[in-house]
Amino acid sequence: MTLGQIAGLIAALAAVVLVALCAIPLLKLGGVLDEVRKTVRDVDESTVPILEELKGTVVITNGEISKLDQVIEDIHTISEHGTVVTGQAAELAQTFTQTVGTPMVKAAAFGEGVRRTIRRPRRRARQSHVENAHHHQVGPNVTAAEDGPDQN
Repeated sequence: MTLGQIAGLIAALAAVVLVALCAIPLLKLGGVLDEVRKTVRDVDESTVPILEELKGTVVITNGEISKLDQVIEDIHTISEHGTVVTGQAAELAQTFTQTVGTPMVKAAAFGEGVRRTIRRPRRRARQSHVENAHHHQVGPNVTAAEDGPDQN
């Protein structure tokens, strides 16, 4: 084997090692993209039923608003005659709360869950970054009590 062949063999092995080292981050990135795809699919699957329920709520709310218009007209007519209508007003408030309040609370809870799910990976990455930076600034021999209050 000549000196040129040995140099070529070393260069080929170096190229193989370089390709292997580049493949590791790409494989990890592929795993992250798979997780993102799964998360988006889960959000999509859970959003469709909520939107369908919200559509039903809007239809019911429109019906209740038309009833509210009638009640307001009745109140206006009755108030012109001097009659008190507290019973109808209380019934209207209760109906409105049951019709609109419960679905809106569900929609708000769903939105909060989605927001927390989306923010969770970013918070973990930020916390680990802050902890690593804090460890490097303070040093490994300094305890948290000497450093001051915890910043989490």
